Amino acid sequence: MKKILFLEDEEEIREILSEYMKLADFSITETGNGNEAIEILKKEEFDAVILDIMVNGASGLEVLKFIRENKKISNTNVIMLTALDDLNTQINAFDLYCDDYIVKPVQPILLIKKLEMIMKRRNTNKKVSNKGLYLDEDGFRVLYDGVDLKLTVTEFQIISLLMRNPNKVFSRENIISSLYNIDFYGSSRSIDSHIKNLRKKLPKNFIKTVIGAGYKFNEEI
Repeated sequence: MKKILFLEDEEEIREILSEYMKLADFSITETGNGNEAIEILKKEEFDAVILDIMVNGASGLEVLKFIRENKKISNTNVIMLTALDDLNTQINAFDLYCDDYIVKPVQPILLIKKLEMIMKRRNTNKKVSNKGLYLDEDGFRVLYDGVDLKLTVTEFQIISLLMRNPNKVFSRENIISSLYNIDFYGSSRSIDSHIKNLRKKLPKNFIKTVIGAGYKFNEEI
């Protein structure tokens, strides 16, 4: 049974949605206070967290920030469920890597389907290395021991390509054709620059140079 933490300060909404989620075979822990949600998260791990934003105590965005900065739970699925539909708030939430943003009111079945989809999608992410390197495709990021490595889009695409094909050697041209769906008119040597910058951000030598052939993911470390 999947465990859900549900932060919602409107008791009627919390009770109705919680009941529907329980009928869908989720185990629900409820709270209406952001500070209490943080204390619960310090003690328990959840498969997903649903956060209202305008609540007593810490806001839902502050709770989301706490989750993403806490190494132990940073990969938890998070859905924002709020009446705030302004663009800035939504951007702030996605900047903190929420998995979805739902504006209330919401049909219970839609919330359940969103939960199921997000958890299924997150479970397909591949933990490539037992050395602590983790590819989070949904969040478009790579983490090492739970810490976001802050890669650029191109850097993420390159390491993702190598991690998902650990036994394959990619030439510069292979990487370019995999990254770009349109004609590329720059120098293939630009890939070397991206690899150089990527290596500076990776905590270990996860990229191996194969002389005369290209690059591959290094599983020997």
